[in-house]
Amino acid sequence: MVVCIFSFFFMTIKKLLWLFPLATVLCACPFESTVPLAAAPEEPVDSSLLGYWYGIVKDGSDFFGIEALDITQQSDSVYAITRYGKAVKGDIILPDTAYFTGYVSYIGDQRYMNIEGFVIIPVQRRNKPTEYKKEKIYYLSALERRHDTLSVKTITENFSVRKAYKRPEELKQAVIELFSQQKNIFDDLYSMSYRKIIKPQPPKPM
Repeated sequence: MVVCIFSFFFMTIKKLLWLFPLATVLCACPFESTVPLAAAPEEPVDSSLLGYWYGIVKDGSDFFGIEALDITQQSDSVYAITRYGKAVKGDIILPDTAYFTGYVSYIGDQRYMNIEGFVIIPVQRRNKPTEYKKEKIYYLSALERRHDTLSVKTITENFSVRKAYKRPEELKQAVIELFSQQKNIFDDLYSMSYRKIIKPQPPKPM
C-alpha cells in the first residue's frame, strides 16, 4: 500500500513513477524492493482486511494524504488493492487512483503486506529515442487492525544502508536485525490509519 507517505510515496525524480505522482514534490520515499519479505503467498486471505478503508488524517488536512484503500480478495491468499489518493500537477491537485496486488507474511507476531506494483524506468540509448522499461517492485507495510481501524506503516527508503536485496530471506533478516536494535524503520509520512466505511457509490445519472 507509505514520505522527505503508503514522503508516499516520494523524492527528487530518480525514476518515472506513474504509480506515485506525489514523488516529485516530497523528499523521501517508501522502500522499493525487487524482492518481497516472503517469496510466495502462504497466508490465507483474512476477511477482516477486506472492505473500503477511509484515511484518517491527523492534522485536519488531506493535501498529501491517501484518501482510501479498497481491498478485495483476488485469490485464496492474494488481495487486490485499489488506492484512491491525490496527484499534484503544478498548482493543481487531481484525483489519483493506483492498483496493486498484495499478500501477507509475518515476522514474529507482526503482520506485513507485500504490495506488488510496477515502475516505469526510462532507458537512454545513444542516438535513439528514450525507451521505457516496466519493472516489478514491492512496497512493504506493517499492518495492525483493531475493530474498524486499520493502521498501515510503510518501510522507509532509508531503513537500511543497503539499497538492494537479492533474496527475500536477506531482506527479512535485515528487518529482524533492525527491530532487535529498536530502530524505527517506518516512514511517518507514509504511515496512516484507516477506518472501515461503506464504499461510496457513484451518483446515479439523472
